[in-house]
Amino acid sequence: MDVHAQPTSTLADIIKAGDLVTAHRPWPRVQVSAATWNQTAGRLADGSLTLLSLWGEPGGVHMALLGSGRPDVAVVSLACPANDYPSVGAHHAPAIRLERAMRDLFGLQPEGLTDTRPWLDHGRWGEEQTPAASYPFLPVEGGALHQVPVGPVHAGIIEPGHFRFTCDGETVVRLEERLGYVHKGIDLLMSGAPLARAARLAGRTSGDSTVAYALAFARAVESALGIEPPPRAVWLRAVMAELERIANHVGDFGAICNDASFSIMLAHCAVLREKILRAAADCFGHRLMMDRIMPGGVAVDLSPSRVDRLRALLEDLRTAMPRLTKLYDDTPSLQDRTVTTGILRPDLVKRFAPGGYVGRASGRNFDARRDLAYAPYDALKFAVPVLEDGDVNARVWIRLKEIDESLSLLDQLLRDLPAGPVGEAIVEVGTEVAEGVAVAEAFRGDVLIWLRVANGVVERCHMRDASWFQWPLLEAVIEGNIVADFPLCNKSFNCSYSGHDL
Repeated sequence: MDVHAQPTSTLADIIKAGDLVTAHRPWPRVQVSAATWNQTAGRLADGSLTLLSLWGEPGGVHMALLGSGRPDVAVVSLACPANDYPSVGAHHAPAIRLERAMRDLFGLQPEGLTDTRPWLDHGRWGEEQTPAASYPFLPVEGGALHQVPVGPVHAGIIEPGHFRFTCDGETVVRLEERLGYVHKGIDLLMSGAPLARAARLAGRTSGDSTVAYALAFARAVESALGIEPPPRAVWLRAVMAELERIANHVGDFGAICNDASFSIMLAHCAVLREKILRAAADCFGHRLMMDRIMPGGVAVDLSPSRVDRLRALLEDLRTAMPRLTKLYDDTPSLQDRTVTTGILRPDLVKRFAPGGYVGRASGRNFDARRDLAYAPYDALKFAVPVLEDGDVNARVWIRLKEIDESLSLLDQLLRDLPAGPVGEAIVEVGTEVAEGVAVAEAFRGDVLIWLRVANGVVERCHMRDASWFQWPLLEAVIEGNIVADFPLCNKSFNCSYSGHDL
């Protein structure tokens, strides 16, 4: 789905109907009435607008929206003095889990939402403890059906999540997820945190996307405070972001093949990923480049010798990846497992608007680097690969094509890297309340961060991982497939537990 081909945006009309919050940048935020809030939910349901995120705080709820006109993004807010509000999820399914989480975190009641089960709260937060086994999974009827519970503890060293399969023989007729096991209270930890500590927290929301989260947080702070980081710092941020993207895509490629019992690919990709991480450690001082991006700039510069180190890495990748791609494409037993497996239907893509390779493998032509263009990507040349098949194979090929594009981007970034300072941490800020929002393209899709700051302290921060709109779709793509295909489908999505569970 090409965002530029959507119906005319109604964002401008919504903004006119509300009261503009002047301290919000770079996109507008407006306070609206309950009637306008409901009308906006209707525009999400009919596809005129796309839900970027939905979050709450004591006494209010907020919605970030994507349109096709100008402005292309806006935040709509509704005051909730009685701690209730008209449910968005009652009209638009992608909002349901977000609203369940908001109720757990802030006691905000979505009026009209039919699924009232807790989401992050596993029955351990109140004075009365509730066994986790009492969670009411949705009923499925049928005499020949049986259930297969998986997790939350898994065989590999991965984060916890519970998957409840209902099957007819080997065929999956329903999958329901139970997440929230790695909830770490990051919303509360952010509130009252100084900027330096908040930046560290942001980078630990989902460790495999630490660069993307740190980038989105830094840009949100800089927008709120009206700060312009030095050009060299902006380009170095993109170098780190593309290295992170390649490392994760290479790792996923090997892991998907491994789940089809093609372990030789995992071995080759593990070696390549290790080379990328070692280069990152040599050049930026940390294998994952954690805490390298901060509001105001970056914490480390690249010397000429380190630029040469990265160029050598790019040549290694250009030599290795075509051979591995050919091996994947020329192995019929592997293709038999990935082609036509776990197909994501176009109607679900249109409704949930998933980011990253999940959306782009099913025809959604959206990339925040291009469509919400931010520096330095607005000055770089790159293509956004899009396929229509929507199966595991398509999600593999999107990764492979994005690796090629990231290699090209790194060539441009290292060739034209501006000279000059790399910035300093923000130590002096105004006393007035300021709000900022930013979207950055992580390897699995767009990350959104919204925050409110005053006196160098974060008053409120919301972070939305791409996984919020991908996890529900994983439930859909496995239906009609066999149980043995779930690892393939799951790894081809590779949703974040930690980024989702907050």
